Amino acid sequence: MKKDTLYNLKIAVVIPAYKVKNQIKSVIKSIPEYISVIYVVDDDCPDKSGKVALSCKDKRVKLIKHKKNQGVGGAVISGYKKALEDDMNIVVKIDGDGQMDAKLIPDFIDPIVKNRCDYSKGNRFYYLENISKMPTIRLVGNAFLSFLTKLSSGYWDLFDPTNGYTAVNTKILKYLPLDKISKRYFFETDMLFRLNTARAAVMDIPMDPKYADETSNLKISRVLIE
Repeated sequence: MKKDTLYNLKIAVVIPAYKVKNQIKSVIKSIPEYISVIYVVDDDCPDKSGKVALSCKDKRVKLIKHKKNQGVGGAVISGYKKALEDDMNIVVKIDGDGQMDAKLIPDFIDPIVKNRCDYSKGNRFYYLENISKMPTIRLVGNAFLSFLTKLSSGYWDLFDPTNGYTAVNTKILKYLPLDKISKRYFFETDMLFRLNTARAAVMDIPMDPKYADETSNLKISRVLIE
């Protein structure tokens, strides 16, 4: 995609910030210069990740502070609402822990700019050889959630339902009932369901899986009940 095309758009990045004080600066520094605004959402973070983000002195950073923790979905929704208020054209969401490569942002924006989709979503399983890189519990959990997501959302050609690397056209975003979308673990899945009700076109974007040594919080039994 040509950069001059990007400069003619108001593109925002939303970064949920919760216990990412050690990574948030490097994440902000990696955001391409053609991004108009960076919404850092401090989700009542105990280590003040939002304050650390402001210390970057990047004029694009706008801090949104939650008085009570709302979960990653709640943080993203706050960013979405602010983007709509600021008349952004496209909103990209990446995590604040540095595990989502900002160099891929054009890959997520490009199909939206070219009217090929309304919402683009990362897929860590696009290349079969990447499956072996995924921890077993994540692989099993995602396979299970994938089937339920396909069943509930109607997007049968998508696979990676819990992937949070996304971009959305605000033309479709403004039609979604943001206050009704799940704010915690099922945020990404519920987004797909809501997008389908709005007849939005959704596209998978290939990306490599990247994991640190963190322990997965996925509990299959709890997810099944919910």
